[in-house]
Amino acid sequence: MLIIALFILGLASRLTPHLANFSPIIAIALFSGAYLNKKYSLWLPIVLYVISDLIIGLHGVVLFTWGSVFLITLLGKRLKRNQSLVTNLSYAAISSVIFFIVTNLGVWLGGWYPRTINGLIQCYTLAIPFFRTSLVSNVFYMLVLLGTYEFVSKKVPSRKAKLALLSN
Repeated sequence: MLIIALFILGLASRLTPHLANFSPIIAIALFSGAYLNKKYSLWLPIVLYVISDLIIGLHGVVLFTWGSVFLITLLGKRLKRNQSLVTNLSYAAISSVIFFIVTNLGVWLGGWYPRTINGLIQCYTLAIPFFRTSLVSNVFYMLVLLGTYEFVSKKVPSRKAKLALLSN
């Protein structure tokens, strides 16, 4: 059920109008790495991006985008070891930095800016406004995902608890 909810949220967020770079996809990748089992956590964010990019239209930096999402999902695997709120939000911020560095490197390598050190600096400098929105978005959506997960976890008994109740 969680996987389906994350998939629908992620796909809907990419296919509906929203503020530039204000989307739950990066938070979903981080959350998936931390909370879903390995089989689903590594594929869910990538499948979300691939499907939505096929619908929206492919662009020159898709491999960098997908690669950064994969790295962020792997980062989520480390997050599982310490799930304090501060750590979760710190990882959300780090995810923003990873996405910013990797995708803008792709933009620069794609020839959108001169392939010089000045072109690289210009590429990253002009991307800063998008980074701010991405950072706020990732922290916000990580809070939403964590809060929802904790609320539902406390309200919905686990399968083992249900089986224990049924066996008595």
